[in-house]
Amino acid sequence: MSAGPVKVLAFDTFGTVTDWHTGVTRVLANVFPDLDPSALARAWRRRYPPAMAEVEAGSRPWTLLDDLQRETLTDLLAREYDVVATDRQLDEAVHAWHVIPAWPDASEGLRRLKQKYTICALSNGNVALLNEMAKTSDLPWDVIGGSDLWRHYKPARETYLGLVELLQVQPHEVMMVATHATDLAAARGFGLQTAYVERPREWGPEAKAAEPSGSDVFNVRGIGELATALGC
Repeated sequence: MSAGPVKVLAFDTFGTVTDWHTGVTRVLANVFPDLDPSALARAWRRRYPPAMAEVEAGSRPWTLLDDLQRETLTDLLAREYDVVATDRQLDEAVHAWHVIPAWPDASEGLRRLKQKYTICALSNGNVALLNEMAKTSDLPWDVIGGSDLWRHYKPARETYLGLVELLQVQPHEVMMVATHATDLAAARGFGLQTAYVERPREWGPEAKAAEPSGSDVFNVRGIGELATALGC
């Protein structure tokens, strides 16, 4: 199957390229040893999409993901666990998102793709976070597209088309690669091509069904498989 004239591969990071559940759970186990770290990680992960939506709706000013994560964890701990976290605990927990490990196929697969395509992170993380993540997990990005470049969060048009403008390409020349159907649907709506990556263990012990749309050019089980499909 041909992907058409793709020049740029834009990757979602949390869940698609990196294993947030494993990384965040590991840190939370040390920071809050009396709590179930997996359950806390999953509950925390569910809190930040509504917070980002508030930013996009204009009901609050632009706020970095790090700050949203800190606020949502503080609230979650207080409301659900009756825990008042210290500044040090919050610092360590939020930093976990900067150093989450890559999935085993990610680094090598990205290096293969880099030989033929411009490869980019296109993430709701901020640039500093994504840069530290890349150093930690050996992710060889050509471009780091953090939300703070455009002061918008996906699925806002400014993120997808901001990358298009930054790299001086046409929307159809960019392929969004993600494990989240909503991310891919938004990208297609702005004219990008899409590829779905199955990550059944993204949520750890929670089952996650594959949800490709049928409109994705590729449905693959990992980044290495995507590289093979794209002839790399």
